[in-house]
Parts: sequence; structure tokens; C-alpha cells
Amino acid sequence: MDTVALAVTDGMLHFELALAYEVFDAAPAGVAGPWYRLVVCGPGPVRAGRFLLEPDHGLDRLPHADTVIVPGWADVDETPPADLVEAVRAAHAAGARLVSLCTGAFVLAAAGLLDGLRATTHWAHTQALAERHPKVEVDPDVLYVDNGSVLTSAGKAAAMDLCLHLVRLDRGSSVANAVARRLVVPPHRDGGQAQFVTTPVPAPDHHPLAELLPWVLERLDRPLTVEDLARRARMSSRHLGRHFRAATGTTPLQWLLTQRIRRAQELLETTDDSVDAVAAVTGMGTATTLRRHFNRTVGVPPDTYRRTFRTRNRSDPDDSEHSHRP
Repeated sequence: MDTVALAVTDGMLHFELALAYEVFDAAPAGVAGPWYRLVVCGPGPVRAGRFLLEPDHGLDRLPHADTVIVPGWADVDETPPADLVEAVRAAHAAGARLVSLCTGAFVLAAAGLLDGLRATTHWAHTQALAERHPKVEVDPDVLYVDNGSVLTSAGKAAAMDLCLHLVRLDRGSSVANAVARRLVVPPHRDGGQAQFVTTPVPAPDHHPLAELLPWVLERLDRPLTVEDLARRARMSSRHLGRHFRAATGTTPLQWLLTQRIRRAQELLETTDDSVDAVAAVTGMGTATTLRRHFNRTVGVPPDTYRRTFRTRNRSDPDDSEHSHRP
């Protein structure tokens, strides 16, 4: 069972803290197999906004966790507490995966964990992060950045995107989607999407893409083109591209490819269909095409992905072989 530790101290943002707690505290209904063991670690009773929290453990517990999450830091003009910075550094040295939500990136940067890496934080504070930590490659235009053992997110909703990304990495796409359904949030937004869109998204029933997107999702097995989507939406391809960029932060083709890959992940996790069959159902055409796009997007071939998540989903929650640090 993976241990997730929330590293807290006075001045943490309660929204990001509560968000991570909701994702990792309990498995959604219908999800079998082991879930995370969530612990809250802090120097003592801490205040987050108007809430007073009593941590489960001290900060010295962080090196024993598999994943350490640092929620948003309220006052980025202040230097993060030395004991928190040192505990985060020690956890990383012990092999833990370090994750910052929103301005929690300032804590990771203070610990030197972002030096030489690409990272992000809330767009309003990216300049401050870059100026204070010049060794960090700050990207102000993405939702989250995954460097493997160190991950950072932008603010608020992007913190949820990163938490779901972690569940997807650990438990697979279908489980991450189940968590998203429970929390009534979008199941996936790619980390490379823009932090904010050029115009507010109207109510779904009135948005120009409201009817198009469900229509596309029902036809992923077909070789759809931008022209097909534009024709269905009754607008020019250029106009369609502008609406996609404003609403999703990406292009129609990239959005379509992402949906095909996510559908392929679900099928690989939940069925015994061959890679050729999955390629056909997801509109990839051939297994070769699916393997190329899947490997580039997910980081592993479809067969490896299936073996990994089918094994995890079938493992005994009490099997110590699948447990990590206590």
C-alpha cells in the first residue's frame, strides 16, 4: 500500500490541502484492491486559513512516505520554515516522490529539489519563483509538470489535475476516472495545457463545443479530421481551432489524440482485447500507430501498460510484496 504524506505547517492553503485529502484518503466506490494510506505530517497543531489541524505525525515521518505532497504556501514573500524545507529534502533523499500543489513549489525550490528542472506554480507567482530561484526553469503556461520523482502544479483546479495524474500513474486510467466521477470533476486534462483560457467557458448547454465533444467521444473508432469536426460544429476549421484553444487550452487534433489514448488505457486495463483490436476501437488504425502514440504519450508500450495495471488491480491488498515504506 502506498503511503501519501501531506506536509503541513502554519500558512498552508486549506483548499489544496483539502483537495489532496479528498483524492487520496479513500477509494471511490467499486474500486477493488489496495488504496493509499494517507497521513498528515506537521510540527504540531497548524493553522490553514481559518482551520486548525492536528497532524497524525511530525515532519520526521516524511522520509518514510512513498509520496510527499506539499500544499499551497499562503505567503510566498516569506521564507518557508526551515524544518519543513529540511524534512522535504530528507524525504526526497530517502526516495519519496515529491509533489507540490500551487505555491507549494516555493517549498520544493527552497529545498533545492527543482534546480535544473522545469517546474510551474500559480501563474500569478511564476515570476517571483523564477527570480528567487534562477536555477529553476519556470514554465508559467502549463497545468503541471511531471519530472518523475518531482512534480509541480499550477493553482487550484490544476492541483486536482495533478492529483488525478498521480492516481492514473499509480492505479490506472479507469481508477482515476472513478475518482473524478466521485468528485464531479473532468477526468483528465493534460499537463501541457494552458493555465488559463482566453475567455470564460460558458454554461455547457450554450458553449459552441457542447454538442460536438460528446459526438466525437462516441465516434473515436472513426478516422475523424479537423474538417469533420468543423463541419459537424457548423464552423470553419480556423474558427473551431479558436474555440478549442479557448475552452480546452489545446488544438482539436491534440484533444482528439488525448481522448483516443485515454480510451486505449481503459480498454487495456479492463479488457483482454488485443492491441490490434484496441487500435481499431480507438481510431488508431493499426497496432503500430497505437504503439507509437501510446509510447510517446504514456511513456511505455501498450503491452507493458496492460501488464502493469492488470497486475496492480488484481493484487492482494495485504500482499506485503506490493507494500513500500511503512
